Amino acid sequence: MIYSPPLIEARLVRRHKRFLADVTLPDGSLLRAHCPNTGAMTGCSEPGSRVWLMDSGNERRKYRHTLELVASGEHLVCVNTARANQVVAAAIEEALIPPLAGYASWRREPAIPGGKGRFDLKLWDPAKGECYVELKSLTLGLADGYGAFPDAPSVRALKHVEELRRVRSELQCRAVLIFCVMHSGVRIATTADAIQPAYGEQVQQAIAEGVEVYAWRCLPTPQELIVDGPLPFVGTNSTALR
Repeated sequence: MIYSPPLIEARLVRRHKRFLADVTLPDGSLLRAHCPNTGAMTGCSEPGSRVWLMDSGNERRKYRHTLELVASGEHLVCVNTARANQVVAAAIEEALIPPLAGYASWRREPAIPGGKGRFDLKLWDPAKGECYVELKSLTLGLADGYGAFPDAPSVRALKHVEELRRVRSELQCRAVLIFCVMHSGVRIATTADAIQPAYGEQVQQAIAEGVEVYAWRCLPTPQELIVDGPLPFVGTNSTALR
């Protein structure tokens, strides 16, 4: 996914009220942007960090700019959680993710069968049947190349794993959880058990019950997001945060 128009580089002053980010532009002017991330953004919200913004060009928006990338040490992190869905959807169209290839059709945000809320994707094929997919944007970098999800306790994320387990059990169809690794320094994905132990427990139980779990890196650059390929996913991890 190529960023168009090109992103604007700036410096982060502060992230506040969860959805706002104050930045300084190269000319020294101050700008307030929308921050499209509900997590803690651990390691991605340090004042003075290099950041990149998307300009919507929409003067009617209260905040026409959106925070897209943050430099975390020597690495880049895409903090716009909506990008995971967009990049994976485009990758499915181009058959770049083998576990999700070969389906006749797919659509976004299907209703959860027999439950409340929605999954991110539903794939269907007359030979393969249904496949429900939930995507999670992984931005938390740990030591030794590990990255973890979530970066803050999330009732919603926990519920999605529970629903994947139920759909797998009741419908006997494929249920897939994909961690979209949006951190250029992450080489191995895991669950953040120090932050939300119950989430890691649910994921391990889901795997035991036939839910498929994958980690796929979407390499961020200031020019584009590149579907870079699969990464190993491992279970519990106690590596300290960077």
